[in-house]
Amino acid sequence: MSSTNVRSTDMTPTNEERYDVVVVGGGAAGLSAALILGRSRRRTLVVDAGEPRNAPAAHMHGVLSRDGMSPAAYLEAGRREIAEYGVEWRAGRVTGAAPDGRGGFTVSLADGTDVGARRLVVTTGLVDELPKVDGVAERWGRDVLHCPYCHGWEVRDRAFGVIAHPRMPAHQALMVANWSKDVTLFLHTAGELSAHDAALLDAAGVTVVAGEVAGLVVEDDRLTGVRLDDGRVVARSVVFVGADRLVPGDGVLRRLGAALRETPFGEFVTVDETGRTSVPGVWAAGNVTGPQEQVVNAVALGYRAGVAINNELLLGDLEDVVAGRPRG
Repeated sequence: MSSTNVRSTDMTPTNEERYDVVVVGGGAAGLSAALILGRSRRRTLVVDAGEPRNAPAAHMHGVLSRDGMSPAAYLEAGRREIAEYGVEWRAGRVTGAAPDGRGGFTVSLADGTDVGARRLVVTTGLVDELPKVDGVAERWGRDVLHCPYCHGWEVRDRAFGVIAHPRMPAHQALMVANWSKDVTLFLHTAGELSAHDAALLDAAGVTVVAGEVAGLVVEDDRLTGVRLDDGRVVARSVVFVGADRLVPGDGVLRRLGAALRETPFGEFVTVDETGRTSVPGVWAAGNVTGPQEQVVNAVALGYRAGVAINNELLLGDLEDVVAGRPRG
């Protein structure tokens, strides 16, 4: 990496390779944070395990000027952009991080190497644990979908099926009814609906089918129906389903002792409006902070984190100079 377009403000002698910022995770949030940090002349390393949440999707939508672009092409474009500002990108997995006694962190990688960082940004996303229904995982991101804002336009006016989520059985069916007038909600394991939910579904024109879903019917690599455990098959061409459980990639944050908050979707790290966690020097952005941070939101959150980190480093270094302490 050329020394002409980056500046490290850490002057502590060490044999450990040291960065201003290490970004853990190279998805939309991580690349966005890295972009603003690189443009701020911060020596930045992105460590990416290559496991984006939207990898099964052929296209992403709702991202202004990039609507319809493949997730893989989007990330590749982001990696090219950050390289223009001297940001390093490394394929690998961060296994842990610990305070280094100098106000920063030692970041451990799965290949056995350690790097130093004055600040951390964790953008490791989440994993959708899908219902154990035959065919759901295999068709995920194709004709088994979860977000109508991401995919609804492309499948509009088709015959929708919705597999009810046990905690919010009516929510997804009501939401997707704006994209199709032919929506069937399969109660699956959700049990009885409340009177209020039943009234809302009736008002939306949603058909409700009781009984557990046994699997999906696929013909010629195309979803054609939903099979119930009693043998009935209901013709459908698209199925919407929510994850049984959302598992944030927050292992590094938990081991650092970051505070968590309880949400209707499980525990997520607590952050302020810039992504700052309860651990000094550690930020988080993207789906690791919540399930609704789609690509466009993740980009904005990464940008905020990058700006906040650069400001903190800048002002902290100046305070050190004024106080006669070594910078950084």
